[in-house]
Amino acid sequence: MKNYLKLIVLIVPAIFLFACTSTEEKKANIDYVNPYIGNVGHLLQPTRPTVQLPNQAIRMYPVRADHLDDQISFFPFTLVSHRQGELFGILPGTGNPDNNTWNKRQTYDHDLEVVLPWYYSTYLINDEIETEFVPGEKAGFFRFTFPEGSERKIKLHINNEGKFEKVSDSEFTGVESFEDMNVYFYGEFNQKPITVLDEANKCLWASFGENIQTVEFKYAISFISSKQAKKNLNDEIPDWDFEKLKTDGQKVWKNALDQIKVKGGTEAQKRAFYTALYRTCERMVNISENGSYYSAYDHQEHSSDRDFYVDDWVWDSYLTHHPLRMILNPELEADMLQSYVSMYEQSGWMPQFPLLHKDNPAMHGFHSTIVFLDAYRKGILNFDIKKAYEGMRKNATDATMLPWVNEGKTELDDFYRKNGYFPALKIGEEEFVDRVHGFEKRQSVAITVAHSYDDWALAEMAREIGKTDDYNYFSKESKNYRNLYRADKKLMWPKDADGNWLDIDPKFDGGPGGRDYYDENNGYTYAWQVQHDIPDLIRLMGGKKKFIENLDQLFREDLGRRKWQFWAKFPDATGLVGQYSMGNEPSFHIPYLYNYADQPWKTQKRIRFLLDTWFQDNIFGIPGDEDGGAMSAFVVFSMMGFYPVTPGLPVYTIGSPVFEEVTIDLPNGNTFTIKIDNYGLKNKYIQSAKLNGKVLDTPWFTHKELLNGATLELLMDEYPNKNWGNK
Repeated sequence: MKNYLKLIVLIVPAIFLFACTSTEEKKANIDYVNPYIGNVGHLLQPTRPTVQLPNQAIRMYPVRADHLDDQISFFPFTLVSHRQGELFGILPGTGNPDNNTWNKRQTYDHDLEVVLPWYYSTYLINDEIETEFVPGEKAGFFRFTFPEGSERKIKLHINNEGKFEKVSDSEFTGVESFEDMNVYFYGEFNQKPITVLDEANKCLWASFGENIQTVEFKYAISFISSKQAKKNLNDEIPDWDFEKLKTDGQKVWKNALDQIKVKGGTEAQKRAFYTALYRTCERMVNISENGSYYSAYDHQEHSSDRDFYVDDWVWDSYLTHHPLRMILNPELEADMLQSYVSMYEQSGWMPQFPLLHKDNPAMHGFHSTIVFLDAYRKGILNFDIKKAYEGMRKNATDATMLPWVNEGKTELDDFYRKNGYFPALKIGEEEFVDRVHGFEKRQSVAITVAHSYDDWALAEMAREIGKTDDYNYFSKESKNYRNLYRADKKLMWPKDADGNWLDIDPKFDGGPGGRDYYDENNGYTYAWQVQHDIPDLIRLMGGKKKFIENLDQLFREDLGRRKWQFWAKFPDATGLVGQYSMGNEPSFHIPYLYNYADQPWKTQKRIRFLLDTWFQDNIFGIPGDEDGGAMSAFVVFSMMGFYPVTPGLPVYTIGSPVFEEVTIDLPNGNTFTIKIDNYGLKNKYIQSAKLNGKVLDTPWFTHKELLNGATLELLMDEYPNKNWGNK
C-alpha cells in the first residue's frame, strides 16, 4: 500500500505537468496578443485596441477616451493617420434618437468586449446590441445584432467636411475631406433600410423593420474615387461571408506573429512580447489600389507596380521600428523606403513624418537619412539609392533644422553650419527669428546632437556611393555635438550665439518639455545622444570609468523637486528611474551603453529591471506614448535579447533575453536562434556565450551573421559574471 501511495505521489504531479505543458504547446502565438496593454496612458496618449491587417489601411477601434471610459462615441471606418483622428463613423441604437442619447455615445461593458487583431465585438449594454467587426485591406465588415421587439437604427456620420449620397435602397457612397485630402467610401447594407439624410448630408440614419434582427454593413474606402471604393469592396468582400473574412484575417495574423517563436518565460511575458510584435504591424500602411495610389505630396494619382506606404513618425521609428522590419520583412521595408523617395520627388523634400495627408515636420532631425543608411548596409537595395541620396543631401543643405517647420533655411541654419552648433537665446532674450515655432522653440541642444547623427549617416552614405567630398564635409559636421559638451557638467549644454554657456538648471529649465534647449526630456537624457560615436562620448566624459559613473548616476539622480512639479513641465518624460525616462524614445539605447564600457552585466541588470517594471501585461503596461510601433519594437528587441544601438551600423549588442529560446524565421529561409542554458526567471546575467559554437567574448554580433542563420548560445545565472563581454 505504501509503495502504491508513493507511486501515486510521483505520477499525479507528472500528469499535472504534462497537462500544463500540453495546454501551453497548443496555445498559438496570436492567443497571447492583448490589445488592451497600455490602453490607459501614464500621462499622455494611451494605446488603442486596434483591429486591422498588418500594415493595411483599414484601422478600427472603438472611439473612447481610454479604457477607463465606459462609453463609445462611434466605430470609425478607418483613421486619418496615427493619432490624427478618424474617418467616417457608425453607431447602432434603438428607439428615437431625438429622445435618447444613443446617437451620441453608447455604454458598453468591458467584460463583454472582445478585441483580437482581426476581430472586434462588444455589447452595447443599454440598447442590448451586439456589435462585431472584421477588417480587410481597404474594406471592413460590421455586423449588428439587435434585441427582439426593438427598433433597429444605425447612424453613419462624417467627422470633417463631406457628404453622403444614396445609390440605391441599400447602397451609399460618401466623401470626407481633411487638409486638401479626400477619402471616399462605398457601402452596402444586407437589408433595405428606410433612410433619411440630414440637411447637410453629413449624417445618414438607417431604420430597419421589426422582423430584421441582424443587420450587416460592408464597405470599402478609396483615396482615388467612389468608383474605386466600390471596386475595392467587390474585390475584397464580394459576398456576405462575415466568418470567412474573420478566418482569413486570423490566418494573416498567425503568419505574421509566427515568424518569431519563443519558449519559456511567463504567460504575462509572452503576452507583453506578442502584443508588442502585433503593434509593430500598425504602421506604415499601404494605400495603393489596384496599381494606383493618390499622393497628398503632389495631389496626383500615380500608377505604380510597387505599393505606396504612408504614416510614419521617423523621429521615433528610426530607432527600433525600421530596424526590426529590416530583419523580419526587408522587402516591405524597401517598398516603404521607395515610398519616401517618391514623396521626395513629388514634394521637393524628404519627408519627416509622412502622414496620409501631408508631411508633418514634427519633432526635429532628418532621421530618414539614418534609415536609408541602415537599410543600405543591411543589404536592402531595392529603392532608388541615387534619388534617395539627393533628397537626404537636399534636406541637410537647404532645409531648416527648426523643429516643426518644413521650409528652406533660416539664419540659424547658416549659423549652425558656420559655428558648429545651434545657438540658444540668452536668458530673457526675445525670439527674433520669425519662423521659430511659438511652442516648440529652438531646441538648440537637441537640434545639434540630432543633426550630428544625421550628418554622420549622410557622410557614411556618401562614402558608400563614392562621393568623397560629401563624405569629408559631413564627417566633420558629424562632430558638432562636441561643441555643446560641457566637461565640468558632463552634459550637453546650451550656448548663446556669442559662444557663452547659459546659466541653467539642466533638470528643469527651458520651458515646457525643456524646448528652449532640449525636447520633451531634459539635459540628463540628451547627454547620451551620440549613438554614432559612442567611443568619442566615452573620451569626452573622461574614459570608461567616468562614463560608467555618469551612467550609473543617471538612474540614481533625483528630480530635485516633487514628481508633480517635474511632470507639469516634462509630461513626456515618464517611466522614470532617477533621471532616466523609459517612456520616451531618446532613452531607448541608454541602458545598452554599459556594453561599450566593459560592464555589460549592468546592461543586463538594467534592461531586465526596466522590462519587468514598465512593460507589464495590463492596461498601464506602456510607460509613455507608444507612437504606433516604436516603443513596441524596443520591447520586441529587448525581450529577445539584443538591440540596434546605432542604426546605420549593421551590428547588434546583446542584452538579457527573457525567454529560454527565441527563433526568428528569416525571409531568406534561414533561422536566427538564441538559446539559453541554465534558464530561470531570475537568471538574467550572462556567464559565457557562443556564436555558432565558437566562444564569444564580446557583446556584439553582426547583421550578416544574423542573416546567415546564426545560433547564439548563452549560459545564464542569477549572479553576474563581471568579466564576460569586456574583452
